[in-house]
Amino acid sequence: MSRKRRKKRNGAQDQHGRAHGLRVTRRLVGQPARKAGSAPGTPVHTGTQRVEHARLHMIRYGPDSCQEQDIERPGECFPSDAPHLVTWLNIDGLHDTRLLTDLAEKAELHPLVLEDVVSIGQRPKEEQYGSQHYIVLRMLEFNAGKQEILAEQISIVVGPNYVLSFQEAPGDVWEPVRERLRTGKGNLRARGADFLAYALMDSIVDEYFKVVEIMSDQLDRIEPQVMENPGREVISEIHHLKGELLVMRKAVWPLRDLFNSLIRDESERFSADTKVFLRDLYDHAFQIIDAVETMRDVTAGLIDLYLSSVSNRMNEVMKLLTIIGTVFIPLTFIVGVYGMNFDTFPELHWKYAYPVLWAVMLLLALVMLRYFKRRGWL
Repeated sequence: MSRKRRKKRNGAQDQHGRAHGLRVTRRLVGQPARKAGSAPGTPVHTGTQRVEHARLHMIRYGPDSCQEQDIERPGECFPSDAPHLVTWLNIDGLHDTRLLTDLAEKAELHPLVLEDVVSIGQRPKEEQYGSQHYIVLRMLEFNAGKQEILAEQISIVVGPNYVLSFQEAPGDVWEPVRERLRTGKGNLRARGADFLAYALMDSIVDEYFKVVEIMSDQLDRIEPQVMENPGREVISEIHHLKGELLVMRKAVWPLRDLFNSLIRDESERFSADTKVFLRDLYDHAFQIIDAVETMRDVTAGLIDLYLSSVSNRMNEVMKLLTIIGTVFIPLTFIVGVYGMNFDTFPELHWKYAYPVLWAVMLLLALVMLRYFKRRGWL
């Protein structure tokens, strides 16, 4: 059964759920890696507590079996009483540093690994600590109600016969992987911990494609509005999408280095068969990066198009006002001449002077308008 994502959004919104301006600075910059003065390797949670109690969910499987349960303490999982089976332990909630420290001792994690796990805002990367590989990347989801990309840090530790995954809150994109393990579909059960780590990363990257498609649809929807009605709401929405693309770019840009490092890794943690799949994941990362960069270019183009549309509308208004002013200049001159207070004005005593004056002014205005039209100014 899938679990619902519980997220909170920073930044104000109006009653329609639209973001006000570009509110991504804190999401891009992140929090300090650790408190000032603390020793290296000290686990200090820098994020927000999103769950009341941390949850440990274990799946232990082999070619012919799959055991799934929630556990209370890491000691129920480590050391493993079945080294021939693969153990996947998922931890929801990173605020309980005592629990995580206990887990680090049981699984013999390097202190720097635990420090990076609880330090929210890590750059996607891959590091090797002895027989273990530490991988950190971001899980993305587009929230349609809030019109923003939700990013969550995911840490994965790959050991000889186990995988540890750490996330900030319940809810992820790994339910299809769990279902494959439960039902035995495919060859996931028959492979080792390295292939499980690949499957988890592949599910995260697949979700990126969904976010890319949604962002592309958003840009396609905005483009006609820029041409037809370039108002303040439109430019505000463009800036908002530009900020969300920056959030996505920060998550996907380092992926190529991460996957390339895993492919070129000379240790035996990732087998040659798994590296073939990692190369496919590397290609997917490049596709996503290209799509994000293309959308950022499109966003910059929409901003230029908005400025051009506003400028063109202003020019049309100014042209119309200029034509009106030009038409009235000679009419104002004629009226001004006959508005002078001189005694001798022969036309004033002619009974047809008034209609003739009107006829002359109207004819002059029509002639000027026809001339402007022939020149293409109207």
